[in-house]
Amino acid sequence: MGLIDFVMGAGDKLFGPKESDQERSAKVENQVRRMGIPVEMLKVDVKGEQATVSGKVQTQADREKIVLTVGNTNGIGKVDDRLELVVKKEAPKKEPEAKYYTVVKGDSLSKIAKTQYGDAKKYPVIFEANKPMLTDPDKIYPGQMLRIPPIAAG
Repeated sequence: MGLIDFVMGAGDKLFGPKESDQERSAKVENQVRRMGIPVEMLKVDVKGEQATVSGKVQTQADREKIVLTVGNTNGIGKVDDRLELVVKKEAPKKEPEAKYYTVVKGDSLSKIAKTQYGDAKKYPVIFEANKPMLTDPDKIYPGQMLRIPPIAAG
């Protein structure tokens, strides 16, 4: 997917004031593993404000969740997505990519759903698409980037 910009001062505070890029890389990698998102050969390399993430995933959703977990870390301003999508043979079709949305002050999932889908009651779609990063639909913050998956009409 390439290079994706994030709000540098928003997100999980994983880093101490004087940690090396190697220590920061390990912390972000551990954060992704704690999320339980299926990924093989995960590697996160942090250099300054940019993180490069690589590995193999089986779904587009898992790919996007890993990128968001890395990017929604305080101190990370860019994520270079080098994840490889390895689709199983029995997979019927390629998943569509989700859009990304950056939360602004005053947002709620229902407000975002109204804007993105035309229906505030579709907020659970956004909540489910962002699990396990989101644990409560009322706990989002300005600067956080979310996945907005396409939904079927009707």
